[in-house]
Amino acid sequence: MNAPARPRFNDPVDPPAEGQPWTVLHLLRWSTQYLERQGVPDVRLDVEHLLADALGLGRLELYLHFERPLGTEELERFRPGLRERARRRPLQYILGKAAFRELELDVDERVLIPRPETEELVEAVLSRVREWGRDGLEAVDLGTGSGAIALSLATEGPFRRVLATDRSPDALAVARANAERLGLSGRVEFFEGDLFEALPAGTRVQVVVSNPPYVGEEEHRDLAPEVRGWEPEQALTAPDGGFAMLEAIMRQAAAVLEPGGLLALEMGAGHGDRALALLRALPEWEGGMVLRDLSRRDRIVLATRSRNDRGSDPRLTIES
Repeated sequence: MNAPARPRFNDPVDPPAEGQPWTVLHLLRWSTQYLERQGVPDVRLDVEHLLADALGLGRLELYLHFERPLGTEELERFRPGLRERARRRPLQYILGKAAFRELELDVDERVLIPRPETEELVEAVLSRVREWGRDGLEAVDLGTGSGAIALSLATEGPFRRVLATDRSPDALAVARANAERLGLSGRVEFFEGDLFEALPAGTRVQVVVSNPPYVGEEEHRDLAPEVRGWEPEQALTAPDGGFAMLEAIMRQAAAVLEPGGLLALEMGAGHGDRALALLRALPEWEGGMVLRDLSRRDRIVLATRSRNDRGSDPRLTIES
């Protein structure tokens, strides 16, 4: 006689009968279906991360403990996170951490959650500066938030110093704490204020990079509840359909960049043509180009500080 088929993960599941314990697999299945009933999308990985955190395990270790019964204290550690996720609070804020390239960053509602598109922005910068074959570079990261860009450049790139700005003192507190925990406080310096106004007078660097607010106000209303209801709006939205901050940076960045230096900006998917048109109209820039993200949407704009406009000092030019 054939053994009964083992239930599939997505088969309907009820809580265990009275007197029976929750097992890891039973709780994973029930919690996933619970969040789906609350309208939370793509939740299985979230549930795995929440349970692994409650049990002090790596997520993949759960697969080695499917039949393990859970104690009362373990269930009590898990339940608050599940309830928070049902409220559409982002997983990273519940756990208090987010992965970004080689780093694990502390995050909370004071800062945006770092995203894969911003990892691509960092990679674009690193690819360009490696071509220069120089060490001891300096960079400015505008609107640093959690410090993701600045700390990654200091960790992975040939940078001896990164200056990171943000207009939010709360965001800077998060970034500074991340820098200290990662041992990077000596190489990443933080300044409070709007864009370039926050920088010390006379700042000159080889790279200016930013993931500025680029979501339009109307677009913000249509974002997922996890974004609209929890992430700081001032770090997301900008006037003029989200283009205002991008334009301000493109118009001002040449003042702090050495000739031949790199400007790299993350932008909205609909901003590519407008960004290139503005760069081509400004004599300070050359070689403007747009890179697409993994979803094939315009996402990153790069430009080189001209060596030939009237403000250039040939003594500062980066050798190509």
